Amino acid sequence: MSEIVFGIHAVEVLLKRNSEAIQTIYVQHNRRDQRLHKLIKLAQSKNITVSQKSREELDELTAQRHQGVIAQCGNLNKTSYHEKHIPELLDSLQGQPFILILDGITDPHNLGACLRSADAAGVDMVIAPKDNAATITDVVRKVACGAAEAIPFISVTNLSRTMKLLQEKGIWIYGAAGEAKADIYQSDLTGPIAIVMGAEGDGMRRLTKETCDHLIKIPMAGEVSSLNVSVATGVTLFEVVRQRN
Repeated sequence: MSEIVFGIHAVEVLLKRNSEAIQTIYVQHNRRDQRLHKLIKLAQSKNITVSQKSREELDELTAQRHQGVIAQCGNLNKTSYHEKHIPELLDSLQGQPFILILDGITDPHNLGACLRSADAAGVDMVIAPKDNAATITDVVRKVACGAAEAIPFISVTNLSRTMKLLQEKGIWIYGAAGEAKADIYQSDLTGPIAIVMGAEGDGMRRLTKETCDHLIKIPMAGEVSSLNVSVATGVTLFEVVRQRN
């Protein structure tokens, strides 16, 4: 099935990481700038057709803010895995596993931002439930800026069962919860680890929370009681990175 990726940075990263998935790149015919010129040269070096279209024609391909660049793609599921592949992925890792679990993130912008932070922090895979959660879409890819094509994203039928599988593999699971007594700076986040971030507003579901080995929180100094889930994800993941380094 044909899909699109839009936005200069997202298309540029796709060209570098998964160019074989791109069929054609459409660019706005009256746009002339250095970033676009660089992208066109990169596409041509990979023998990918670049066609010019009017702004109106590009708008017909997506209602999103495309920045005058859209890539028409074939198979973008290079990093999509079935849940049965989780043990195989874990066995293939060189170092200690670093996993992000998203429990019911429904906003595609938040999912994209979480994937971007996960890729930057060196997370090995992202796991999310199949039901009542956002999945990989063109909007998610745009926000993720290439991370959606770079990091394994696995939708699972039963999240608590998958978490127990990770625990059997020796992975400690830390769930982010506002009521936790220990904060992320007091907790030992080294070693094989999975971080669980809950849904916007509601947090983790009860069974997900009960399956965690530990609950942790981000200490808040101001009047605001919580952070946006994508911001909280970035803060927590990079505390893991800091402790590991």
